[in-house]
Amino acid sequence: MALKVGIVGMKGIGNNHANCHSADELADLVAVCDTIKGRADDAAERLGVKAYYSLKAMLENEPDLDIVDVTTGGTENGSWHFEPTMQALEAGKNVLVEKPISNDVTEARLMVAKAAEKGLYLGCNLNHYFTPPADRAMQYIEDGEVGELVYCLHKMGFAGGEYTYGQGGGGPVGGDQYFHVKAFLSHPFSVMRYFCGDVMQVQAFFDRPSFRKSAGDLMLSINSIHMRFQNGAMGYLLSQRGDATFGLGGWWSVEVAGTRGTFCIENCIEKMTFFPAPGTEGAANPENMTMGSSPVPTVHESGISDFGETFPLRIHAYLEDVTNGVPVHQLRASGRDALAALEYTWAAMESYEQGGILVRPHPLPTVHGHPTG
Repeated sequence: MALKVGIVGMKGIGNNHANCHSADELADLVAVCDTIKGRADDAAERLGVKAYYSLKAMLENEPDLDIVDVTTGGTENGSWHFEPTMQALEAGKNVLVEKPISNDVTEARLMVAKAAEKGLYLGCNLNHYFTPPADRAMQYIEDGEVGELVYCLHKMGFAGGEYTYGQGGGGPVGGDQYFHVKAFLSHPFSVMRYFCGDVMQVQAFFDRPSFRKSAGDLMLSINSIHMRFQNGAMGYLLSQRGDATFGLGGWWSVEVAGTRGTFCIENCIEKMTFFPAPGTEGAANPENMTMGSSPVPTVHESGISDFGETFPLRIHAYLEDVTNGVPVHQLRASGRDALAALEYTWAAMESYEQGGILVRPHPLPTVHGHPTG
């Protein structure tokens, strides 16, 4: 039986989620909610569902809801996530919340703790690694073809420059220095952790280009972050918000290298290339290679160029996990995973504020599991 879903927050992202639920056989979208009556009414009419103007009313009138999908925004794209998430969890509902899980790490810790207390599925829309290239890359890792992890390099940011400042995603946003850091870094941090595990140390340098400074824009739009993973691998994240245009790999690229091979994903969902290390099966023997040459790589094209396709893939994975009743701690892109990304964000801000010192992220809550799972 399909899971009954209600959505809170019916701006662009909420309607995006609604379209995904409506098209997914695992979901039965029954209600939408927004404090702006017109938004709720328009969405309800388009989707053929009931409209509510408060979450309290939706919970009272839709007692059979299985999932509340929280797509509200707020300051730094996350300040309106805490209250509806906690309200839905308290009512015994599973929750899928947009990223970042919150713009406040203390709130995020409370959200994760409440879900654990209630034994509910708290997921976050960390959609960037729910893609065919990421699936194939993880298969390389699990099959042992990457070997011991050595490094992870991630670049992510909007294409732009001084001539496009003020247009679209590259423009000024509210004057808050940490807008980009809090609203955006959950994605690259979550991707790096997905492939390489927990981060133990963080060092960060932030800045903004002169065209932002002259405009009085305080947003720290350039983020250079060095990290060390628990397994000993090294990581580097470079993010920017329309201050420049990335070259190789496009607007989104991640390269993960190990002792047996390296993979690189380009433009998030489009392409993955695997480079076998010399001497491994199928690769050239070292003695047959000239100085600086590499074995012939294997290229996997997804055939998908629309980044928007990550949303139905991720949402389906959440619906699938809830439907299958997976152990709560095995939920993909869980609240705990989203909290990890936020802990790294807070560590990076602390490092920046103290001149680039090494910072250890706040420990994540322990996973206790369950005797039956």
